Amino acid sequence: MVVTIKDVNKIYTMGDVQVAALRGVTLTISKGEFVAIMGASGSGKSTLMNIIGCLDKPTHGTYHLISENIGKLNRTELASLRNRHIGFVFQNFNLIPRTSALENVELPVHYRHGVSSAEARRRAIHALEKVGLAQRMHHVPNQLSGGQQQRVAIARALVNEPELILADEPTGALDSATSIEIMALFQELNTQGKTIILVTHEPDIAHYAKRVLRMRDGLVVSDQLIAEPRCAREDLQLQAGEHE
Repeated sequence: MVVTIKDVNKIYTMGDVQVAALRGVTLTISKGEFVAIMGASGSGKSTLMNIIGCLDKPTHGTYHLISENIGKLNRTELASLRNRHIGFVFQNFNLIPRTSALENVELPVHYRHGVSSAEARRRAIHALEKVGLAQRMHHVPNQLSGGQQQRVAIARALVNEPELILADEPTGALDSATSIEIMALFQELNTQGKTIILVTHEPDIAHYAKRVLRMRDGLVVSDQLIAEPRCAREDLQLQAGEHE
């Protein structure tokens, strides 16, 4: 298993009030799955993603990433675990503005001990090739379209060859056609063996995943396997045909 969560609760204290963001979530995600997490604002999906991403710890319950119990790790060990095993993709890309696509993608490699600058550059170029943006590697973010910026962000998530890609509303800042392009890329990466978990509030985006979790009031209320996920490549071809 890549993700093993057992009876996880997360309680935030706000003054004299305790708020339960997660209330006993149990969940396993295997290598090679493509999972979408849906839910209204306040349902607990962002809290769950923060715990899966080792950005936060459960108040109660256990979470194992690969085989590591994150509850037993300190902040430095958690940072190291994230850098080795998880690639993050965010809604607003989170690229460094005055830095080239290549340098943005290289950045996570520099946090790995014992990796030379030449090796970091080689890995970054390879990651940009994977997302089809090698020809734009020397452009800074404001010279790229929204879809191209998100591809750079995905390349950055891939550069350390993580087992798990976490994508938080990755199409939220994109138009519908570009969103389908990004989902086609995620499907392609999943076909190559990457485990992908994404948060989305858009049912159309969730239908590209192989499994859809729905959350409400800090609980997983539905866990559905999708027998035939929509194929983003086919949807792109249909769109292209409509515009001819």
